Amino acid sequence: MSTLIRKIISSAAGPKPVAAYNQAVVVDRTVYCSGCLGMDENMKLVDGGAAAQTKKALENLKNILEAADSGLDRVVKATILLSNMDDYKAVNEEYAKVFTEGYPARTCYAVSKLPLGAAVEIEAISITGSVKTETDKPKL
Repeated sequence: MSTLIRKIISSAAGPKPVAAYNQAVVVDRTVYCSGCLGMDENMKLVDGGAAAQTKKALENLKNILEAADSGLDRVVKATILLSNMDDYKAVNEEYAKVFTEGYPARTCYAVSKLPLGAAVEIEAISITGSVKTETDKPKL
């Protein structure tokens, strides 16, 4: 039986973890990204509420995925956590600027509280290497 490699990803282009976790872990061709907050290089949440934090969280996620030899175009599952479901529309508007076609599967939850008082947190599962996207459209 061959040994799988569990590779820990740490990117200086993304915020440092604020607790006992890694930015991402790669196993085989699958990248498991921890939740990303809309934090700047000073480890502070960006101003501007949920929309601005979503934009920054997606930028941080992109940087971490690239360090793992992946990218936003290879995300297969995203999970969005909101501290207020009233921010759903603003978050979706920022999300749609990044994920424009071949959307990943996605779940969005409202939670009672996020780390550091964040408005949004986004985690993802992605894949590495060359990927071909096919669409299974129903036949009419």
